[in-house]
Amino acid sequence: MGDYSKALEFYEKSHQILENALPSNHPNLASSYNNIGVVYYNMGDYSKALEFYEKSHKITEKALPPNHPSLAFSYNNIGAVYNNMGNYSKALEFYEKVLKIREKALPSNHPDLAASYNNIGQVYDDMGDYSKALEFHEKSHQIYEKALSPNHPLLATSYNNIGQVYNNMGDYSKALEFYEKAHKIYEKALPPNHPSLALSYNNIGGVYNNMGDYTKALEFCEKDLEIKKKALPPNHPLLATSYNNIGGVYDAMGDYSKALEFYEKDLEITKKALPSNHPNLASSYNNIGGVYKSMGDYSKALEFYGKALKITEKALPSNHPHLAAFYNNIGGVYNNMGDYSKAHEFYEKSHQILEKALPPNHPNLAISYGNIGQVYKDMGDHSKALEFYEKAHKIFEKALPPNHPSLASSYNNIGAVYDSMGDYSKALEFYEKSHKIREKALPSNHPSLAISYNNIGMAYSGKGDYSKALSFLETALSIWQKSLPPNHPNIKTVTNLIDYVKKKM
Repeated sequence: MGDYSKALEFYEKSHQILENALPSNHPNLASSYNNIGVVYYNMGDYSKALEFYEKSHKITEKALPPNHPSLAFSYNNIGAVYNNMGNYSKALEFYEKVLKIREKALPSNHPDLAASYNNIGQVYDDMGDYSKALEFHEKSHQIYEKALSPNHPLLATSYNNIGQVYNNMGDYSKALEFYEKAHKIYEKALPPNHPSLALSYNNIGGVYNNMGDYTKALEFCEKDLEIKKKALPPNHPLLATSYNNIGGVYDAMGDYSKALEFYEKDLEITKKALPSNHPNLASSYNNIGGVYKSMGDYSKALEFYGKALKITEKALPSNHPHLAAFYNNIGGVYNNMGDYSKAHEFYEKSHQILEKALPPNHPNLAISYGNIGQVYKDMGDHSKALEFYEKAHKIFEKALPPNHPSLASSYNNIGAVYDSMGDYSKALEFYEKSHKIREKALPSNHPSLAISYNNIGMAYSGKGDYSKALSFLETALSIWQKSLPPNHPNIKTVTNLIDYVKKKM
């Protein structure tokens, strides 16, 4: 039901009785501490969760032999908290302790061993080490394939996890392949209104959203919502997530009024269902802030980003990557407002956190360098802009597969600097590199592909080759007209450019 205050009330009453009745190192007392920790964990209060999990663990360590499965369970809970706190090295440390115990205590094809491999894979995924993530998720999957029936829901979860890594790698066809394998199992194994089936629809919708196929994305996200409406109470956090995801598709489409409508439904539920300092509430405020930023309403954007930041500063440790993301978003608003010193200040705050929290080749670190580069570009400091864009590009080249959309964006950014410098040949060279990746990685009507056509067209216009410019700009317009709402700013901008080029011809 998600009534955490009630759950806490009863667990604490139970705990008081146990404290009075049992010796301080009794295993039942450890279970009681653990239960309280679970509630705090679900509330997003990770420091409190850690406090109670560690109390539970101290008792368990004294009471049980070092290879006991309950000790592994205890380490696992602590690892999960550290992972959510963004402390990935600590998370790995505890998950590896779990794995050692399970490797000694259990047969090699035991599902609990698969769960351990899966958890370690998840940390590597969060760290941006996708090859390691795949390695551990595949180890997990091999065990599940041997140990479980072919329609077991855990096997579907395993396919989902592998799909998620491919999605993060930008390999959307592979992601879709694994998400669909998961979905087939869920359809056979679960009743039609089961939340896991809804999650499966949501995952498939998310890939279509990344591919720019917004009608397909909406179709699957709405199936997810339909199930959750039937299966869950109206103020359940998972229902809020569904509204949020549909909002995300409309946001990507540039339909900001629709995006706001769904993001606000998400916020309404999240405020009722979760405590006021829960990280999910921060995400809700953040998404609304993002829409206002896209709409050019910067005061509203700052208001909502500020609300998100306040919650995150209270709820998460000061070096958590989510905090960096919010500093980054505020920096983006100031950059759009032309307040470059403020933008630089927030981007630097974000970057300092990411440098400490993430491995040096993490894609988010590259994005951070790219944002600082953007400020320098907008300030007209082209050499500094190139310096930061190239730092970003080096990371993307190491961290991502060669056809990842982020690598295309990176080439595009470098091209844009040369474009601003009036070096149109160099700009074209980088715009075309970007375009080649997008042609391979994205469907033919993806808005990002239109950006490539638009930028190549602008570079040809700069060179005075207006017939070439017109061809590329018209292709950009054609894609945007199919994929974006008719009042989207990109359509207006490219239409004006086409008029300008035609006059020049």
